[in-house]
Amino acid sequence: MTVSIKDVAEKAGCSTATVSRVLSGKGYISPDSREKVMAAVEALGYRPNRLARSLREQKSRVIGLILSDIRNPFFSEISRAVEAVAMEAGYSVVICNTDEDPKKEARYLQLMADEKVAGILLSPTRAGFKQALDGGMGFPPIVLFDRKLPDSGLDSVVLDNFDSAQKLTRTLLDGGYRRIAGLFGLRSYTAMERMRGFHAAFEGTGLEPAAALQAPAFEAEGERMIDELLKLEPRIDAVLCGSALLASGAFKRLRQRGIRVPAEIGFAAFDDPTWASFVEPPVTVIRQPAATIGQAGAELLMKRIEDPARPVSEVCLLGELVERASSRKEA
Repeated sequence: MTVSIKDVAEKAGCSTATVSRVLSGKGYISPDSREKVMAAVEALGYRPNRLARSLREQKSRVIGLILSDIRNPFFSEISRAVEAVAMEAGYSVVICNTDEDPKKEARYLQLMADEKVAGILLSPTRAGFKQALDGGMGFPPIVLFDRKLPDSGLDSVVLDNFDSAQKLTRTLLDGGYRRIAGLFGLRSYTAMERMRGFHAAFEGTGLEPAAALQAPAFEAEGERMIDELLKLEPRIDAVLCGSALLASGAFKRLRQRGIRVPAEIGFAAFDDPTWASFVEPPVTVIRQPAATIGQAGAELLMKRIEDPARPVSEVCLLGELVERASSRKEA
């Protein structure tokens, strides 16, 4: 049986208004009355109707977190940080996963708009988000993370992908590699910036990239791209991967083909998944501050919810280069 606020008031011997003030923390309540109300709440197992409270206050206490690929450990860490900030501020988090599918993204954005969530944290695909904007939805406040969309007019939290890709590529060059190929994702600002940084790293060296391939950022695509790459450019001597999932598939496929890293092919990747430090050789990476990205994104969203007219903010964080044995030719 559902317990109502009226039941709590009868049990405590007070008015429903007194119970409301105790539960909301608003207005003066004597210690004796507060104690009686809380005892009644505990005895009856009363739980506030959050939907009704939101309707009364005209304010939702739920935010949406739309991830591009929930299997990626990078997004798992971001999710934990977002949840911590949201709960501290009194919000709950609904997590959605798009699998880099623009149609799924547009559907989840529509759902968030229909459910009138307080705000949305989004790792966007270009096509899906543009489709949603063109549809004229009544969006709540949105903060972009991991990826941004130029001229969107939205707050964002991103890595300095261009600079990080340059550093990672130059690490392979400094390690003695000359025919370096890059494997990158599709449809995202992040992938494009990392590819730009990859190409820029060769400027002034007299060298050029051996290849730069793009595909959806999934592990199976990393495996497939290695086979394609070795068919197109059999003389490559290093591979840079633009995401953890592409790296996982690519590294696995190199081992399946009996190719020795780093003696025959050097290897470096974005993100720092657990396996990267355990395999032999351990993999050189750009470690992204995932928890900081999640925390900063959630804090920006809280500010945007409280003050919709505040100036647009962009937070750009630096990646940490972690050099390991995979990026230097053996002597």
